[in-house]
Amino acid sequence: MPEAAPTTIHALPRGRRHVQVADALRRAIMLGEVAPGAALLELELASRFGCSQGPVREALLLLQEEGLVQRFGHRGTRVSETSPDEALEMLRLRRDMECRAARRAFAGPPDPDLLPDLHGRLAAMEAAAAAGDAYALAQADRAFHRRLFAAARLPSLEPLLLRCLTHNHRFKMLRGPVPPDLAHTARRHLGILAAVERRDGTALAAALAHHVATILDDGPSLLDEAEGAGGAGAPARRGDAW
Repeated sequence: MPEAAPTTIHALPRGRRHVQVADALRRAIMLGEVAPGAALLELELASRFGCSQGPVREALLLLQEEGLVQRFGHRGTRVSETSPDEALEMLRLRRDMECRAARRAFAGPPDPDLLPDLHGRLAAMEAAAAAGDAYALAQADRAFHRRLFAAARLPSLEPLLLRCLTHNHRFKMLRGPVPPDLAHTARRHLGILAAVERRDGTALAAALAHHVATILDDGPSLLDEAEGAGGAGAPARRGDAW
């Protein structure tokens, strides 16, 4: 692992140590500090993080569930690869899940905490953008979309959405424009919020479809380009961020 990766964990409660190890490794993988295909050795990681191999093993299992690492039994663990084809399939899956959930979100009783929660996550995105912290912004972005998805009351699908979100953001960080326009990324959630405020599921689905399809700053809708016009929402414009 590169020297830039975090090295030591201090004064963490024993039962939570694997969570912080996972957080540190996740950040390094998402930012490309640990390259796709790189080997992750439990003994080396335990030494680097100042813990036993047990928390490292638990952390790697968490990252395996998210699809960020692949474990091969006695052959060890490697950082998963990220390809344009896989990223495109993740985008399609995420778009379809979020748009279907959007149409369900307002079918039941109103969720009084939804708008305040979404505004709080947008504020976290704006703060991360102001600090130039792309990883913190991506974390807040995932929290925003997961909270919105939760309004559809489809809890068994949430882990699948998280995997799609994680890989979308990883692909963006590794392949997107440098430097990214973080402030623009945060602002693009305003249209989603406006549809939530109106409790308009159709408008929300269209806003989400556009939001997901235009993941890269310097290109058109990836999904419309791949499968032709007539996707799940409004047509995308060139130049939008994820």
